[in-house]
Amino acid sequence: MVEAFQVVGQTKVSDCPRVHAIFSPTWKIEVHHRGVASSLPAVTAYVSQAAGLFCIAADAVHGPQVGHDGFPLVGRDLSELESDEVAHAEAVDGHFRYTPEGYAGPDDPGVVIRGQRVGQVLRSRPLFMVTRDGANSEWDSMPSEEYHHGQS
Repeated sequence: MVEAFQVVGQTKVSDCPRVHAIFSPTWKIEVHHRGVASSLPAVTAYVSQAAGLFCIAADAVHGPQVGHDGFPLVGRDLSELESDEVAHAEAVDGHFRYTPEGYAGPDDPGVVIRGQRVGQVLRSRPLFMVTRDGANSEWDSMPSEEYHHGQS
């Protein structure tokens, strides 16, 4: 797994604290842009012993631009992202969803929108996830490091 991420850039692997006994041991793989290891990671991947790769987080500032249904998800002003989600849902007679924190995002069970503090504002930090060992949803599966990432 680490070798695959090293193709993209420099990597750092660390153990995640085991906050919930239900989850198997988990590792965090931080991927930095080539030659910019001192910056925040562009992508953070989480791998558990039982589920394998279960979460990829794109940094709001350094992350790759990833879109959903034609509009970008990474580094967006959260109110603008919400407006786009509402407009898109109305245009296609579709849906969007809010996280328990109140962030709007795609009605896609594999995408969870998080807020990441950038200066004085919160920007979108999408997580692309699958439910892991024993959890009921992606929200329940979220790595503990992501609960408060960049919001302090």
